[in-house]
Amino acid sequence: TTNSQMQPPAKKRKSNTIGTAASSSAVSSHPSHAGAAEALRLASGKGKKYANIVRKRTEVENQVIQRESVAEEIVDTLPKESDSKANLPLVNLFLPEVLRNAVFVGHVVTDLDSVAGAIGGAALFGGIPAIASNINSETEFALKEWGASLPPPIEDILAQNPNADICLVDHQQTSQMNPSIPHDNVVGVIDHHALQSKTIITEKPIYVDIRPWGSMSTIIGHTFLTHKRRPTKCVAGMLLCAILSDTLNLLGPTTTDWDRLMVAVLADIAEVDDIQLLASRQFKAKSRELATLSAVGLVNGDQKSFSYEVNGGFVGDIGFAVVETTDDVVIMDRIMELIPEMVACKKEKKISMLFLAIVNIVKLRSCLLLCGPSEKSLATDCFHGELSHNSFVMDLGKRVSRKQDFIPVISKVLQSGWKRPNDIPRGLSATMELKELGKLEVDPNDPYGNVTRKTVDPPKQTDVVFITTG
Repeated sequence: TTNSQMQPPAKKRKSNTIGTAASSSAVSSHPSHAGAAEALRLASGKGKKYANIVRKRTEVENQVIQRESVAEEIVDTLPKESDSKANLPLVNLFLPEVLRNAVFVGHVVTDLDSVAGAIGGAALFGGIPAIASNINSETEFALKEWGASLPPPIEDILAQNPNADICLVDHQQTSQMNPSIPHDNVVGVIDHHALQSKTIITEKPIYVDIRPWGSMSTIIGHTFLTHKRRPTKCVAGMLLCAILSDTLNLLGPTTTDWDRLMVAVLADIAEVDDIQLLASRQFKAKSRELATLSAVGLVNGDQKSFSYEVNGGFVGDIGFAVVETTDDVVIMDRIMELIPEMVACKKEKKISMLFLAIVNIVKLRSCLLLCGPSEKSLATDCFHGELSHNSFVMDLGKRVSRKQDFIPVISKVLQSGWKRPNDIPRGLSATMELKELGKLEVDPNDPYGNVTRKTVDPPKQTDVVFITTG
């Protein structure tokens, strides 16, 4: 579908909400202005929240307002019912039959895009949604906000039907697949990530839809529209929240015009009046969980590994974890917990290097935690950032995206022939045994049931104490 087909000439639709009092919820009982009604209400001069200060429109409000007419006309062309029987011949004609009755499941270390994508994909293609691992607080918020049911674990579905067809969403690397999924069961992939290390290999052709957009849920939303299908309010809301999450409220570097258009369209279908309020509540929900997570949870919560085999150069696996937060100071205050946990994680997973990026999603700035000399050497050649905290932290400036800002740069430097210098000192991972760093167990005194690392024997090395806040 061409851009002109997806963006017809704009036409105005009269709204009955301009100038009315703002609701405490982001969801309206009447769709209007594609999620921007609150911003338009403030602009109209009625009900301003601040006496002498006018709040500027946020980026997501500006983008939605710009696409208001296009979004409303697109929505107007859709059937009024999401499950109209009149749609079935169109579905049979255009959508791949191989995905009918398939199980749609995202990656382990489950995030909102992988869950929303599974729910949306199952609704679109006539399948079953599933989750690959426990959900986070942001996903829990979205499910509750839109009245969506938590999909069952993929293990439970495969226990009942070991031969179930599987469509992978939001990933295509075997290292991110739930280990219970037989590779031969995979019949489809819907994703927005690059084809890098450990991409799944199949013996037969499968359905593949990979687009360079900011969110996998954008792909699902777009496919609904190109097939003249109207997602339910619940599905539209889940997809909307997922796009906001993956694109950092349309401010992230991976954001495309397609993401912006889908946010406007889905906000209209989901009857969201105040898109900024929804985004703010969602990100607060995401940040709340970080304060309760152990160092183990922070290091492993959003970690992906990438394998490299450079001819004559670096050979090994690199782990890259990300913590997105509205308050990076709270996370940075825990460096003395995080660095030893990164070292332990490296040894347990037998990976060559491990990085942890702390991303402030409000200021759109990041810093990188470096748990050893190898990480410091590679990061210096990649990002050239200023070091602090005795060289355990590097300032990454406005880089915030693992997919666009971090991994491509690391891959380019490695492919250019980077090798670990022979003259750098040995780090904690080389001088400490795993048993000195402790073993994982559930903290019986933690109300959240966090997994923590309990030290069995007192560490023989004291290098960790040299991490300071200076």
